[in-house]
Amino acid sequence: MSKLTPVERSELRSEAHALKPIVLIGEAGLSPAVLKEIDAGLNSHGLIKVRVFGDDREARIAMYDTICSSLNAAPIQHIGKLLVIYRPKLDGEKETKLMKKGKGMREVTIVKPSASGTKKPSVSKVMVKGNERVTQGGNIKRAKPRQSSAKKSALGNS
Repeated sequence: MSKLTPVERSELRSEAHALKPIVLIGEAGLSPAVLKEIDAGLNSHGLIKVRVFGDDREARIAMYDTICSSLNAAPIQHIGKLLVIYRPKLDGEKETKLMKKGKGMREVTIVKPSASGTKKPSVSKVMVKGNERVTQGGNIKRAKPRQSSAKKSALGNS
């Protein structure tokens, strides 16, 4: 099993909050086919939820430990009948995930018409950061800083 820091575990719990269970374990229990399906889910997603149908808490804990140890995954959270499991994906896949979210630099083409309207438009390629955007006039604007709560900042300072 891979070891995670409490901060990493907390971040993964918050990511998993919006996920739906992709594997359901029924009354047959943890069969090799179910383990194979969980392994496939971890390979494609990295972070998954598993729902266990059954009222025996001890059996769910045993399944959770078995899944994590046999698939070399990290246990993130166990709430009731939901199990959250994480196994890091390959580095190349992480980079593509970051690029999907818009983080990092990206190249943008800006086309501005000429002032007189008779000449060719000017075309320029610009590198834009993840927190910047190009306006309709072709200017680059930085996103506004995130607003902070007055209550939270007062609690943190005291």
